[in-house]
Amino acid sequence: MATTANTDDPTANAANQPWLTRGVGGIGAASLLADVGHEVPTALLPSLLTSTLGAPAAVLGLVEGVSDALAGGARFAGGALADDPGRRRRVAVGGYTTTAVLASLTGAATSVWQVAILRAGAWTARGLRVPARNALLADVVHPSAYGRAYGFERMMDNLGAVFGPLLALGLVAAVGVRWAIGLSVIPGLLAAAAIVYAIRHTTRPAARAKVPLRFQVRPVLRGDLGRLMAAVTAFEVGNVAATLLILRATELLTPVRGVTVATTLALALYTLYNLAATAASLPAGRTADRLGARGPIWVLAAGVGLFLAAYLGFTVDTTNLALLALPFAAAGIAIGCVETAEHSAVATLAPAHLRGSAFGLLATLQAGGNLAASAIAGILWTATSPAVAFGYLAAWMLLALILLAAAGRRRPTA
Repeated sequence: MATTANTDDPTANAANQPWLTRGVGGIGAASLLADVGHEVPTALLPSLLTSTLGAPAAVLGLVEGVSDALAGGARFAGGALADDPGRRRRVAVGGYTTTAVLASLTGAATSVWQVAILRAGAWTARGLRVPARNALLADVVHPSAYGRAYGFERMMDNLGAVFGPLLALGLVAAVGVRWAIGLSVIPGLLAAAAIVYAIRHTTRPAARAKVPLRFQVRPVLRGDLGRLMAAVTAFEVGNVAATLLILRATELLTPVRGVTVATTLALALYTLYNLAATAASLPAGRTADRLGARGPIWVLAAGVGLFLAAYLGFTVDTTNLALLALPFAAAGIAIGCVETAEHSAVATLAPAHLRGSAFGLLATLQAGGNLAASAIAGILWTATSPAVAFGYLAAWMLLALILLAAAGRRRPTA
């Protein structure tokens, strides 16, 4: 494959190369297009299962639960695959392509079991590709620009989360649910093409012995990276799914505005959340780069602090739309900061030969932590009150801040 000149070589002098290389742009475009592609079948899956195929709501929950669990496990396995620079390229291309094809085929399914298998397969492929993509991004940019590169990728991913549901609405109105899901293969395959483009504009890794496939957790948890992962774990165990934020707004607004209006306003607030995340990602990355080696940790701490404030805001019973918008906006800015800083910090602290495993462990912690946070918060919500649930989540944010302060006192290794 062809390679470009030194502008895409991460070993070149940082002062003489732009950070937004063709490799970074290709990976960012892949994140945007892939998110648009898989948001369409995700948004339409409830309608396909319940209205078209006549399945009960419990089946939807089971299909999504199994798929998310497989995706979480696949992220861990994908980390081991991504330790090898050559292998991570093949996994990235294969993961994007397989996700697009399997997700779009759910539109042609004629039974619930077919939907379940296709959804599970698509989400497994999606999980496998995540560590490969993140490790590949570290290959195409100088370490001094990790924050901007990962901030750009997160910005593009969040834009996809905004455009995807809108595209789903337009396609359903034009061609119906099944065809809308089927047409989602187009942005998905374009995402795979964007990854190929990024790889073609990345310096080919030097020839060396093939890295053996093995799961490496203990080496990843040594030193500064291990301390960072402890703080990330505390954060992720308190990082609840955004659906609970939507539920909180819906329940608060329904008594005074009715179910339909409350649901519409809650979705508008969720759009605000995604727009805030989009707007915050790149500035968060720039800030992390400017602050030097400790920068990602301090940006991560700022994001966690914003989550703490947002969760405390959600403990307040209010029907004032402006007061509800504040914690949604704060949480959106927070997730833009946190995701950018997490990826940048791992890329900075992980040894090159363990970078895939480090990103695999990070992705696993994110998936497992989100599941635990949402499950426990849901139980507390039902058994006591939403205020108690969000207070519980805020306590985890406080613990994460304490652990990040401890990690920030140590100088990270390059």
